[in-house]
Amino acid sequence: MNILLATVFNYPHAGGLSTHVTTLKAGLEARGHHVDVVSFSDVPPAVQTLFAKGPSFLLNKAAKGTGILWSHAVRQRLLSRLIAEKAASRRYDVINAQEVYATLAALPSGIPTVTTVHGYMTYEAISRGAVVEGSRQAKRLLEIEIEAYTKTRKIVTVDQRIKEYVREKAGVDATAIRNFIDVDRFKPEKAKRLAYRNKHGLPEEAAIIFVPRRLTKKNGVIYPALALPRVLETHPNAMLIYAGMGEAYDELKALIEQQGLGSQAKLLGAVPHETMTEYYALSDIVLVPSVHSAGVEEATSISALEAMGSGSPLIASAVGGLKEIVEHRKDGLLVEEKNVDELAEAIIELLDRPEFGQQLAAAARAKIEEHYSHLSAAKKYEDIYRAALAL
Repeated sequence: MNILLATVFNYPHAGGLSTHVTTLKAGLEARGHHVDVVSFSDVPPAVQTLFAKGPSFLLNKAAKGTGILWSHAVRQRLLSRLIAEKAASRRYDVINAQEVYATLAALPSGIPTVTTVHGYMTYEAISRGAVVEGSRQAKRLLEIEIEAYTKTRKIVTVDQRIKEYVREKAGVDATAIRNFIDVDRFKPEKAKRLAYRNKHGLPEEAAIIFVPRRLTKKNGVIYPALALPRVLETHPNAMLIYAGMGEAYDELKALIEQQGLGSQAKLLGAVPHETMTEYYALSDIVLVPSVHSAGVEEATSISALEAMGSGSPLIASAVGGLKEIVEHRKDGLLVEEKNVDELAEAIIELLDRPEFGQQLAAAARAKIEEHYSHLSAAKKYEDIYRAALAL
């Protein structure tokens, strides 16, 4: 099949959706399909700024949420033109839109469209403060979601909760295919632990606790920083490092400074996805401390899957899809969300008992190979595409 993956966001970028596209593309190509990607990055930068980014900023000054509606509508129109141009040069069998606005951009092409739903678009916008709960803008976002869900041929969600959300809001049945990783790229490389620490300027003797999360409220990124002082009481060589950017950056930076953790906590900013394997390898523990926020729950976190595939023990919050992929004390540790003491205790336990951490990591790797391979996921997507073509 000739498959077009479409997104109204930039590609590639630091984030789970971009990672999903890259990994799905690799899996589908390994199965013999031709796969192209079309994204907002294909729009000339000057056009991006003039028509989408600039007006959005100004409109939000007048009424919060107006800018996001404007920006996404512009992105939809521009992506629709790009899809038409792509379709003029190659006959695509199916378009796999990666979010609601990409779906609406794809439909005018007449090419059968499948939609992957990665989250709760309206509620996530509320959670990050882009729109106000109960506002006209929030209601309009939800209307747009429902329109896309009812017009696309097939829907794939990345976990069961999002599947239930789509059914509740739009009355449409979806297929849940959990997130996945490239198991050939994200694999244990602990033999390179010290080499990678030297490469990235990190102390060889430190107990490194890694948080590979976008710095946003729903990812619970403040809680590792709150837990660190207690960890340092028994493990003064502990070091907390974050890879990611987001609207919570300033809050997290201020919290680290307030607690006097400047030398024990490091904000790396956005890290290229191809470099993340090195940070997993050099880390002693990986944290995914997600929380409930404005009705939003973590899906089957790609960061958690990558950690589980990479040989570092994982500690995650017992929320959303994390409860589906982590079996407590068998292939990772689950802690209560926002519970700083419980998070600190879990970190201390793994630092005190590194052999237990390695048992968890080994079991996690075996699970990833069996259930979360990009090759098996690509086969499931292929089946969805064929079902959409048969409608």
